[in-house]
Amino acid sequence: MSTRTYEPITPRRVAFLGLGVMGFPMAGHLAAAGHGVCVYNRTAARSDAWVAQYGGSSGASPRQAAAGADIVFACVGNDDDLRSVVLGEQGAFAGMKPGAIFVDHTTASAEVARELHALAASQGKHFVDAPVSGGQAGAVNGALTVMCGGDTTAFESMKPVALAFSRAVTLIGASGAGQLAKMVNQVAIAGLVQGLSEAVAFGQRAGLDMKLVLDVIGKGAAQSWQLDNRGKTMVDDQFEFGFAVDWMRKDLGLVIDEARRNGAQLPVTALVDQFYAEVQAMGGRRWDTSSLVRRLKK
Repeated sequence: MSTRTYEPITPRRVAFLGLGVMGFPMAGHLAAAGHGVCVYNRTAARSDAWVAQYGGSSGASPRQAAAGADIVFACVGNDDDLRSVVLGEQGAFAGMKPGAIFVDHTTASAEVARELHALAASQGKHFVDAPVSGGQAGAVNGALTVMCGGDTTAFESMKPVALAFSRAVTLIGASGAGQLAKMVNQVAIAGLVQGLSEAVAFGQRAGLDMKLVLDVIGKGAAQSWQLDNRGKTMVDDQFEFGFAVDWMRKDLGLVIDEARRNGAQLPVTALVDQFYAEVQAMGGRRWDTSSLVRRLKK
């Protein structure tokens, strides 16, 4: 956990569902900021480990964890995982009190966000889609960027709480807009990483000192977060950190599905998605997304 400081805020009773590499530290920041946190994870041992580290409590089901909470946060894998913790007799919606807010940090479809937003409204509850950018390091350091879709009142209520693990929490628009903004983010990253991969591989084949070259071009128009944080590790063939290829392919699948619906043309994104499929076939399912360069070094 980082040593960041937190803005003073009235403590809230919150739940956090999903304690993966993102959710575990995010929930930790909520506890460190003074909120009363009840966690749930599909594998109970993970919940036990979180409680041992941060205090708070755990629930045996999403419904139990969400009972009495003002805000229920979730960060799970995909649309199906999200529905599994929200819906049904043991789902969070069954345990949430009237007026409570469900905040979904999963990178999921805009369609499921709108579906759950409508269902929550019919039950006198609120739903905000709030995917994040910043990766595992951002979650650990409490420096995530959160893109939100939903109603203004619910957003304004959850924002100061979510700032415990974020540097920016922004309402983009109506329900689903947060997920669509995250798709824009992933489209931009996919193209950047492919361009950086080609640049690194080209420079190495040309016999250049690529770490020196990256230092030089990083002070000019080619500068980017990817160059600053992944360029030199790409040169060194290191891919054991950050955002996994499997997760990026899931996200790009959401993007491509949405593009089919809205008619957007994504020729480069579709191509990079296939390049990531090649990386998966090379055994790189859990490598960092910067491993795109590996297929150019064969």
